[in-house]
Amino acid sequence: MVLVALLLAYVGMEKRRMLRAKQRFFEQNGGLLLQQQLGSLAASGVAFKIFSEEEVSKATDGFAEARVLGRGGHGVVYRGSLADGSTVAVKRSRVVEEKQLREFSREMLILSQINHRNVVKLLGCCLEVQVPMLVYEYVPNGSLHRYIHGGGAGAGEGLSPADRLRVAAESADALAYMHSSASPPILHGDVKSANILLDAGLTAKVSDFGASRLAPAADEAEVATLVQGTCGYLDPEYLLTCQLTSKSDVYSFAVVLLELLTGRKAFCPPPDSAAGSQDDDDDDRSLAFFFLTAAHKGRHREIMDGWVREEVGGEVLDDAAELVMQCLSMAGEERPTMKEVADRLAGMRSRASDS
Repeated sequence: MVLVALLLAYVGMEKRRMLRAKQRFFEQNGGLLLQQQLGSLAASGVAFKIFSEEEVSKATDGFAEARVLGRGGHGVVYRGSLADGSTVAVKRSRVVEEKQLREFSREMLILSQINHRNVVKLLGCCLEVQVPMLVYEYVPNGSLHRYIHGGGAGAGEGLSPADRLRVAAESADALAYMHSSASPPILHGDVKSANILLDAGLTAKVSDFGASRLAPAADEAEVATLVQGTCGYLDPEYLLTCQLTSKSDVYSFAVVLLELLTGRKAFCPPPDSAAGSQDDDDDDRSLAFFFLTAAHKGRHREIMDGWVREEVGGEVLDDAAELVMQCLSMAGEERPTMKEVADRLAGMRSRASDS
């Protein structure tokens, strides 16, 4: 009897310890502020929920391997099934900087109010864990990267040249919205084809805001303590200054546009020598450098995907190449804004459909 009593006491102590830990994490992650704001969010038509750890764990079968949708530098994404039968995507991050944790609740309030057809909707979060988890709408067709480069149900030739231009224009429009229409503006910070998802109708949905930042005020300059992003897409100016700007997203988006136009990965040895000799250094494995070398020789059409070259037409390809070159400028101030990029892509789509 004494042993049973001791065991029950121990179990009770562990439960109380876990509850205290959950409450501490909840408060550290800004849960009290979010709770205060939920009423006003609901009144403005925003459906946002704070999930318990138990709810999220149950939705993902205890974060089962079979539920994994994808893995990245920031964490793992699981397919979840909520109690109401709806399917969601749960982002379980690996680590978050202390500064990000302090601003987490504020950023969640802003991200939850983004309402754009080409941005994955943030539905809620779980705060009673050390690193907050995010719950997003589920996008069934996977990433643009898998669609272009293989590994997905529609991989390879499934995306027509017209669809590629449309996806590029939709993604640019979403980023332009984040930069220009969100209040305050939002910098994505990790634009890449793996972070652009395709829904059942192949509509583009920009996702994964793990590296996102609220744009600093005009009189502020935020310097990152750790450069985040993905090799092949990183803005060289950001690498030098550690300052993420809207033009960093412009640079990264240009690499995505190149992937769509050429069918090649952002960082791998080019499959031919259209741009000249191939060495084993990093520049030769960079699609951006490979393209710029070819473009400066007037051979940019040669590295474009054959189907794109055939369907889109030379004039539109030349305009697209000129746009990419401007977006890949070493100096951020020389790059166009995402709004300008979106407008120009919309014009190219229109001309390509008329040709």
